Amino acid sequence: MRVDVLTCMAVAVASLVAMATGGRNSGRRKNKEVFLGENSKFKFGGRIDYKLKRQDSTKTLLIKSEQLLRIEEHDFALRPGFGGAAIPVGIDVQVESIDSISEVNMDFTMTLYLRHYWKDERLAFPSRNNLSRTFDSRLVKKIWVPDVFFVHSKRSFIHDTTMENIMLRVYPDGNILYSVRVTVTALCSMDFSSFPLDTQNCSLELESYAYNENDLMLYWKNGNDSLRTDEIVLSQFFIEHFHASSGLAFYSSTGWYNRLFINFILRRHIFFFMLQTYFPTMLMVVLSWVSFWIDRRAVPARVSLGITTVLTMSTIITGVSSSMPQVSYVKAVDIYLWTSFLFVFLSVIEYAAVNYCTTLEEMRKMKKGKIPSTFNASQAMAFDGCFHDNDIELTPFSRVAPTLTSDPLTTPAQTPDVRPAEGTRLRRQRSVRENVDLLVSNSYMIDSYSRLAFPLSYLLFNTIYWSLYS
Repeated sequence: MRVDVLTCMAVAVASLVAMATGGRNSGRRKNKEVFLGENSKFKFGGRIDYKLKRQDSTKTLLIKSEQLLRIEEHDFALRPGFGGAAIPVGIDVQVESIDSISEVNMDFTMTLYLRHYWKDERLAFPSRNNLSRTFDSRLVKKIWVPDVFFVHSKRSFIHDTTMENIMLRVYPDGNILYSVRVTVTALCSMDFSSFPLDTQNCSLELESYAYNENDLMLYWKNGNDSLRTDEIVLSQFFIEHFHASSGLAFYSSTGWYNRLFINFILRRHIFFFMLQTYFPTMLMVVLSWVSFWIDRRAVPARVSLGITTVLTMSTIITGVSSSMPQVSYVKAVDIYLWTSFLFVFLSVIEYAAVNYCTTLEEMRKMKKGKIPSTFNASQAMAFDGCFHDNDIELTPFSRVAPTLTSDPLTTPAQTPDVRPAEGTRLRRQRSVRENVDLLVSNSYMIDSYSRLAFPLSYLLFNTIYWSLYS
């Protein structure tokens, strides 16, 4: 009996010892958990509580960031300093590329980094080392950011590969840097009166959509140095100058707004159009002059050459017009093309005049019997078309006695016999009809004059054209 009592007492003592030991261990674990919790609460990025190990670390850090910035304690639907002075928002732009410039749509596409700078004391946080905190787009949606938009933009988007290209950097004193990478297609009012020897002035305009100058003041953060560009190479244009400017825009219903301008001047490369338009046009005009050296009786050769050059010029004009907007004024390239087309067309008209005069000349000779009735016009295809003195007969003018005197009262018998001095020659001025008859009877002269008149006229036109537009 005593043995049983001793056994029970030993078991009871052992149970008490085990309970005491377990209590100390649990206290130690509890104290360790409390220690870890405090470190994870007051030290950002420190050791994480064992209970949060299985949770998403990014979500955990985001929750801690919201607690650090006290986002739930403020109404971020209102701008910083609501009711007070306008909040200054600095803008800094770095142009990455100009992707395309369309003359037909009168627009350009640009990819740029748009950075905003402002101060929101509601997001200030304590920091011993004064280091900033960087966040992505998830936190941007929960705070106030400037509502800057692109004026006259047709399309725009924020790049989202592999994540949204948005960066938010918050400094301990509340200063904020908000950067986005965006591609925008905007309107550019182009003037094509000097195309393709033109220079275009385009601009990208930034403005706040909801806040006028009483609530938000947009400005270039570093003045002219706020606009930076990478090395940009375009296929048809050379960028002469990039510069930033600012101004005000007025809307009748909402008031005045600050507006920032990204201005750039584009000068078109002419070499492409020289190869595609100007050189072929010059060659067609020169080719049309070849008909002046072909025999005027070679009708198929001269007509085929004239029609070919006219159709080729029509094709060139149509190709240039299809790649240009339908503007209501005359462009420089239109002046050149249509003037060249006129020269080609006149070369065809010139042969029509030559052929008509040749036909009249032959008909007159047949009436006078100078050409036998058995004459075959097809044999004349071998003629060289040059003038020979023995081909025509020169009939001397009959001597005409003078009948008019200087004094109307004197009679012919009283008129003194005045002879011209030795070595002088009298010429009678021809009338217009006589000149036309002379030209008809000598149709080869039209080709002779055209060989000189057409090249000189076209050379004069080119001299005036390039001096005006180049």
